Amino acid sequence: MYNKFSEFLADKQKICIIQAENPDGDSLGSAIALDYLLSGKDVSLYCPIDIPKYLHYFKDWSRVTSDFDFKADGYIIVDTAAEILLSKLLEDAAIKNRLESAPIFVLDHHETEDDINFSHEKIIEVLPSCTNLIYKIAKDQKIEISKEAAEAIFQGLLSDTLGLTSASVTAETFDTAADLTRLGADVSLLEDQRREFMKKSPRILDYKADLIKRIEYSLDGKLATVHIPWDDIKEYSDEYNPNVLILEEMRLIEGVKVAVAIKTYPDGKLTGKIRCATEAPIAEKIAGYFGGGGHPLAAGFRTYDTTYDEVLRDLIKIIPELEADV
Repeated sequence: MYNKFSEFLADKQKICIIQAENPDGDSLGSAIALDYLLSGKDVSLYCPIDIPKYLHYFKDWSRVTSDFDFKADGYIIVDTAAEILLSKLLEDAAIKNRLESAPIFVLDHHETEDDINFSHEKIIEVLPSCTNLIYKIAKDQKIEISKEAAEAIFQGLLSDTLGLTSASVTAETFDTAADLTRLGADVSLLEDQRREFMKKSPRILDYKADLIKRIEYSLDGKLATVHIPWDDIKEYSDEYNPNVLILEEMRLIEGVKVAVAIKTYPDGKLTGKIRCATEAPIAEKIAGYFGGGGHPLAAGFRTYDTTYDEVLRDLIKIIPELEADV
């Protein structure tokens, strides 16, 4: 299966690696790792939005640009097979036309169905992270994994598994982590770097306190939601992503099985990030209801022309139904 990736690369010298419009540690780690792994190629890293400051602990994060390379021989999309997460790209007619005519390869690890409408090859395998998939491809295809590539892969893996603690982690995941350590990745150093960039200013800590006070509880305390309006996004997102700031705290509230942070934008767009307790692994099903996807314990979605109150009503309706099916 993995030889498809090498065959895709064989006749291409100029490669553009694409992250979706919701970059996270796994998508960034995937892009940077591929940059190192494809050392014989001319590689550019593209994301339609700026990489958030809380991800600047990744070495070479600044290699990612919002300038799309229209002259690439081929494009690799990492960490998503959901067209809605590529909507910002596809709104640009020139980029859309290029993606519809150029060779595309998709690498993803989510359980949600591939719904990208333009022609593409793909390797989609349910794994703890997309960097985990990239590691497996590199090992299978005998692509040398440098120390720098091992670090980027490990950082993506740590990001998407909450430090190797999520339900998606298996014995094989620890085997992968051990091999990445042998290849030069120092997990203690990587964690120190992450913690340095996760530090919060007094202003952000005050904002977190405000978010905590805004949490709403439904379904007898099983559902916790918080609304993050556009004014908050404008004021705080560049310094610290409000979702990252509050979601894990919400998930750890006694009695809460589903935590959802919802951002609303002036153009009618709404995004939701979901975290679920281990006894209610329905995050990707909730996201799927709104056209999104992800993992049983962590997922996300995007909708248009709706409101926080409307989404909250839907959540209150569907969560008991989905829980009953677990």
